Amino acid sequence: MEEITEKDSLPWYAITLYTLRQKSVSEYFSEKGLEYFVPMHYVDVEDREHHVRHVLRPVVHNLIFVKKTMSEKQMRTIVTEAPYKMSVIRKSRENPEYYEIPAKQMDEFMLMCNPEIEMRKYLTESEAKIKKGTPVFVKFGPMKGLTGKLVRSSKKYYLLKEVPGMAVMLKVSRWCCIPIEEQNSPQ
Repeated sequence: MEEITEKDSLPWYAITLYTLRQKSVSEYFSEKGLEYFVPMHYVDVEDREHHVRHVLRPVVHNLIFVKKTMSEKQMRTIVTEAPYKMSVIRKSRENPEYYEIPAKQMDEFMLMCNPEIEMRKYLTESEAKIKKGTPVFVKFGPMKGLTGKLVRSSKKYYLLKEVPGMAVMLKVSRWCCIPIEEQNSPQ
């Protein structure tokens, strides 16, 4: 049981791809024994006979997340030896260390990226940074336990979750959320 908990607490890397072969890169990571995540959503596609179908497609075609199951040095080797051009997002321009996304943050992000959930918006990293909001904890409802920023868009409230490279917003009732400061206080 301890091993499962340890594996689930491992951080993730965000990797920018310089190729349109996201599926091939995913297969490459899979062959190397790495767990990866690609945010997906349903898109309506019309075929030649004018039939509209729902097709599952990647949200962003140049981004993939990989769980850190090895040292950063081993990961650098896998990235540099890959037959595809890619780079792992770093902490800063001056700091060559890879940016590690905490496991809890990534778990919440993956839950919010579920393609079955409606009333969801995806944002670029820069769009998410300009959104003003209050850090909240969802206390009630189907998203109970999630954390993020409560933001307003088109007269509706959303829970915003950011990771390097992108962000996701899910429609939420503001009455289900409490500010993070209040969550820690006795009730």
